[in-house]
Amino acid sequence: MQQDSASSVPMSTRPATGVARFLAACRHEQPDATPIWFMRQAGRSSQGYQALRDKYDVLTLTKTPELCTQMTLMPVQSFHVDGAVLYADIMLPLEGMGIDFELRTEGPVIHNPVRSARDVEALRIMDIEESVPYILSAIRLVRHELEGKQAVIGVSGGPFTLACYLIEGKPSRDYATAKALMYSQPALWQRLMEKISTVVTNYLLAQIAAGAQVIQVFESWIGMLSPAMYRQFVLPYTQRIFAAVKQAGAPAIHFGTGTAALLEVLVEAGGDVISVDWRVELDQAWERIGLERGIQGNLDPTLLLTSWPVLEAGMHDVLRRAANRSGHIFNLGHGIPAAADPGLLRQLVDAVHETTQR
Repeated sequence: MQQDSASSVPMSTRPATGVARFLAACRHEQPDATPIWFMRQAGRSSQGYQALRDKYDVLTLTKTPELCTQMTLMPVQSFHVDGAVLYADIMLPLEGMGIDFELRTEGPVIHNPVRSARDVEALRIMDIEESVPYILSAIRLVRHELEGKQAVIGVSGGPFTLACYLIEGKPSRDYATAKALMYSQPALWQRLMEKISTVVTNYLLAQIAAGAQVIQVFESWIGMLSPAMYRQFVLPYTQRIFAAVKQAGAPAIHFGTGTAALLEVLVEAGGDVISVDWRVELDQAWERIGLERGIQGNLDPTLLLTSWPVLEAGMHDVLRRAANRSGHIFNLGHGIPAAADPGLLRQLVDAVHETTQR
């Protein structure tokens, strides 16, 4: 009978909880079954989400701890996922830095974009407890409500992605303005990244202190860089963030899209688990990042817009490529599509648990 390295109790006789399952995978141990959660699970497809959205805007939902907790717990109750990811937009810590933004359907819009040395110097390094107390309160409430049954996942945008939003001022197809500043004014870029990475580090450490058991850094736009450019302009700052999180004792997931060319350099950043999208086969990605590191993913979200037989085949392909290795967290390659059928999400969670039960 297999023994859990964290305990002398045989794994098959220990109670199976989502938090134990999730943390075992993050530690590269063999859980009782493969843990599963979904990006963007806190919203859109959750039962009751639209009713709350009809009454409150997104910022009200995120800044009211009781409402944020309710939104965060909905997918746990509806889909029985193993992790509860905080219902929080990645832009929230930027408000305390002096950034004026609003969240629109197309994404965040910043009214005072950062494009000069004066703009960068004006950015504040704020006290997290004073800047986002509502996020920390929500984490405490979620941790209490879950009673140790599911893992609490804290989140932050990555430094490159946040810098792109700050400079562009709105979503973009190529973030050309941000990249042009990065290339042409490297000293200014460095100062901006130093400030952002300091805020992100403090933000994540505060989340861990409040009760987050795992953190995920969302570097949504990192796939626009080459490996050499990532090493020069982003890697040092990401390394600092993950080193601080590791020192605090929480495992970290590094998420990005379009990262097939960056897998080896993402390993250098220091996350415990690398999240990959559907553009690279999971087994090939794992070989490249090294089997001693965990991997998350990587079902194509579009499969949730099909039928169960098609979705089930995609699930089995991902699991076949994972090959029952320790360290796998089942997820989508990106977020849940808005039109996804909640029934399929619940069916997928149950099927992953049943198929991988050990």
